[in-house]
Amino acid sequence: MEALIQILTDMHPDVDVRTCNTLIDDNILDSFDIVTLIADILDVYGVRIPADHILPQYFNSVSALYEMIQTLKKED
Repeated sequence: MEALIQILTDMHPDVDVRTCNTLIDDNILDSFDIVTLIADILDVYGVRIPADHILPQYFNSVSALYEMIQTLKKED
């Protein structure tokens, strides 16, 4: 999870991504951030995010993102 926290922190150093659970709801992450994040997740975790998983519920917090990554890794 630390790599994911670092990716998000690099994108938005002014946000405490460890505790924030409204990354999408509060418009912290924009569409460009999502595209970048999806590419970074593929690079770091080797996980492709399918289109049906590009939903606010999966991107609102680092814990939701990490849980999605772990679930997708198991399905792979």
